[in-house]
Amino acid sequence: MILGTPDPVAFSVLGFDIRWYGICIAVGMLLGLIVAYFRAPRFGIKPDKTIDVTLVAILAGVVGARLYYVVFHWDYYGGDFWKIIDLRSGGLAIHGGLIFGTLAAILLCHFIRTDWLDILDLFIPSVALAQACGRWGNYFNQEAHGGPTDLPWAIEVDGEMVHPTFLYESIWCFLLFLLLLAVSRKRRFPGQIILLYGALYSLERFFVESLRTDSLMLGDLKAAMLVSAALFFVCGTAYIILLFRARRRSRIFY
Repeated sequence: MILGTPDPVAFSVLGFDIRWYGICIAVGMLLGLIVAYFRAPRFGIKPDKTIDVTLVAILAGVVGARLYYVVFHWDYYGGDFWKIIDLRSGGLAIHGGLIFGTLAAILLCHFIRTDWLDILDLFIPSVALAQACGRWGNYFNQEAHGGPTDLPWAIEVDGEMVHPTFLYESIWCFLLFLLLLAVSRKRRFPGQIILLYGALYSLERFFVESLRTDSLMLGDLKAAMLVSAALFFVCGTAYIILLFRARRRSRIFY
């Protein structure tokens, strides 16, 4: 793969650097919001509510992603508030963002009187799309890559050819986005789309994480692999059970 060493800074405004990392994440979020806005009527949700949910979920997701990362690097961040809030230096963990963002969206649904499963099913394809875009920020920061490889699509980081794990996840998440859109058209039960995402994203993340060299660790184990394995089992089992029940009910009422 012919990819040169990128400049993490896209441009500067009045001496303030605008980094590609932030641009990739912002573009992903914007595209996700647009998709959710126009799909909202399919779920019986007013499009304007998608803006409220997006703002709350993004804020909670960024906080959660940062806290999750900081906890695993407390030796470096502990006691230094400014380091903790310095997002421009990188350091966001997607699992923390997903957990906090999802909880915030569910809580908001109580106040806007919207079914939380419908909200999650509506938004989760947009999350996959945002991830597909946002992962390119890791490329510009030269982070979240894998170990050495001689595969033809390897990229060079610090003079070494390595797995472009950001690219693996970006491609998978974009394909997952398309799949979730297709399944949404014939949703069989509330929660089907979020469960399918949970199972399939976790499947990919488990294997891609095994290639990465910068993983958050729990002792000798990679935290993301443990979380992914648990989510794959829980979401996959729930999906199969609920889909079976939905099909059985449809046969009974047929």
